[in-house]
Amino acid sequence: MSNVLLDNTPLTKDAVHKSAVHKLAQLDINISVSYQQFNLDIKLPIPLNGITGIFGHSASGKSTLLRAIAGLEKNLVGEIKLANANVADKVLVNTEKGNYLKPEERQIGLVFQNSRLFEHLSVLGNLEYAVKRCKNRQLDLNKVIELTELTSLLEHQVNELSGGQQQRVALARAILAEPKLLLLDEPLSALDQHSKTQLLKMILTIQKKLDLPMLYVSHSLDELQQVCDTLLVLAQGKVVNFGNIHRVIHQLNNFGENPLIHQQTSLSLPIRQFNNGHGLAVLALNAQQDIYLTSNKAFENQTQLRCFILASDISIVLTEPSNSSIVNHLFGTIKQISNKQNKVLLTISCGTQDFFVTISAFSQQKLSLTSKQQVYLQFKASAVRTFIH
Repeated sequence: MSNVLLDNTPLTKDAVHKSAVHKLAQLDINISVSYQQFNLDIKLPIPLNGITGIFGHSASGKSTLLRAIAGLEKNLVGEIKLANANVADKVLVNTEKGNYLKPEERQIGLVFQNSRLFEHLSVLGNLEYAVKRCKNRQLDLNKVIELTELTSLLEHQVNELSGGQQQRVALARAILAEPKLLLLDEPLSALDQHSKTQLLKMILTIQKKLDLPMLYVSHSLDELQQVCDTLLVLAQGKVVNFGNIHRVIHQLNNFGENPLIHQQTSLSLPIRQFNNGHGLAVLALNAQQDIYLTSNKAFENQTQLRCFILASDISIVLTEPSNSSIVNHLFGTIKQISNKQNKVLLTISCGTQDFFVTISAFSQQKLSLTSKQQVYLQFKASAVRTFIH
């Protein structure tokens, strides 16, 4: 599955992350962290491929989990280990045996919400600090500077930089430590939309070119849906769901009395046409049906697009729409009907893709909607959203 915004230009040979020879297979976590008003209990193997998102509301345990992995959380019981493909596993912590690796011994990088740079050093000074602390260095400093687009900022002091520029320096510094795993703790939360999009593109490029597994914490599902193939969902210190990001999002649509997300359809579709001549991009849903959305320059040179449609932005009609300003009309079959008070959640199958639609109980009764009934979905091009819009 291709990610949006990837730049596939290869790095030169000397810039490849050679430490990936001992490639991590998975992160095995079996820990409990207890505080007076909060408990985190997690037992889960996390395959370390690409970018894994960690999602949940505030106080769900996201940052505590990252701190435990990085070695910054001492108040835990249990074991965390890095399973390697071709060498012995690396135990980060095992409280039963009294093992606890220091953060600097774990080969794990961590980028925080705020950059935490050394303000008395220039940009170059911050980067050189990381280089000096890295033993058996493989990455070329100049290549990392190029990758993070910092060439013109090297002589600047940290307090002269924007928030987005500071986060790029923090990202470069973390990479120069040559971690086997990179942890990102809401790295975009303090940035404006333009800086968020720029840094998101950079994170994707770095992951691809360096083959560096990442765990990415965010309270923004839109953000994670754009970059992650796998999603871990936490609620009140417990694992709610884990797996393919589209599947997990769709399962969260039926979460019950306390929904974690806005009900939606999460998609990853091939781009059939970047611009149809009227400012609309065309996505291929299947051989017979397309989806139209507002075109964006960031879609250029991409073959696939991550997007989502809120369930409340889709309406149902019983006959094929005609002479309508609404451009998206999809034929489908009602797969499931879930009632909750005066609202109804419909799961509608359009070929192999499920769509989720919320309507009122009054509308369901008015249209006499039943399971296995054939209907048409309709929604505006502007209802098809991506994080970069």
